[in-house]
Amino acid sequence: MKFVLIFGPQAVGKMTVGQELSKITGLKLLHNHMTIDLLEPFFGFETETWRLSTLFREEIMKSFAKSDNYGMIFTYVWAFNEDEDWEFVTGICKIFESEDAEIYFVELEADLDQRIMRNKTPNRLEQKPTKRNTKQSEEELLSSLDAYRLNSEPGEIKQQHYLRINNTELNAKDVASIIKKKFKL
Repeated sequence: MKFVLIFGPQAVGKMTVGQELSKITGLKLLHNHMTIDLLEPFFGFETETWRLSTLFREEIMKSFAKSDNYGMIFTYVWAFNEDEDWEFVTGICKIFESEDAEIYFVELEADLDQRIMRNKTPNRLEQKPTKRNTKQSEEELLSSLDAYRLNSEPGEIKQQHYLRINNTELNAKDVASIIKKKFKL
């Protein structure tokens, strides 16, 4: 079993890279908005959405980790200045480690101008209903710059299998190919 965590700031390309990586590896993709967008119509962006989203993700991962599937890709906006996010990442990795899965961390980073452009791409808007209000989504993206640190500092990630990619000038297929080759997926 393989578990690939793709993380980085909003609109960096996590889901799109995950989609392409899934196509060329057979890994199943659980992108972070699959649970968020399920719950948002019922609870908005209130505490209950985040609580249930975390619960759903963890339960999906527990069942999946015990399956005969090749592996999973999960995308996540990791706020490095939030203990809760560190605890979540540690917890989901433990789910897969308990089933002897190999864990891979892929961190994406891209220039802000590129992320603002990607925030409006058709694939993103089709896959993530809560991002369709692009004005609001862009405001959230910009305001998060002051509140959160969404990329790691050098040496902060201790994972054995770790890859950081600046994908400002790379398309998702190329990034997926780099990941597949680096980790022999």
